[in-house]
Amino acid sequence: MKAHTKYFTFNTKKRRELLRITEEAATVSRESGIKEGMLLVSAMHITAGVFINDDEPGLHADIEEWVQRLAPGPAADDEKAGPDYRHHRSGEDNGDAHLKNMLIGHQVIVPITDGKLDLGPWQQIFYFEFDGRRPKRLVMKAMGG
Repeated sequence: MKAHTKYFTFNTKKRRELLRITEEAATVSRESGIKEGMLLVSAMHITAGVFINDDEPGLHADIEEWVQRLAPGPAADDEKAGPDYRHHRSGEDNGDAHLKNMLIGHQVIVPITDGKLDLGPWQQIFYFEFDGRRPKRLVMKAMGG
């Protein structure tokens, strides 16, 4: 079995930001030379998530509203508002980001078939940052033969 690993660093301009990373994943898959296997895409921070879904702006807004409703945090225009999570007593202000990670999940596995990512017709891979404006890492690891 072969393995190929690549690390990425994101530094989003906003606290919460959604990035499509399908092209980067396809490049890692190609670079790996793996014909049959899988690609793991994993956020290396507990305040970010990775998921697969449609690349449609209305859906992106719905996802943003959904995670905000289930794990309320500061609004985009008021960075100090939001619930007083117990985590904040440690000196942090990102309790909502930790909960959003649990809602979205921190990794996905994508099949590699015949040397290409085997995604459905509308599927795209996304990195969702919940506590940005500082460097955050993501790892992609292709495994197979």
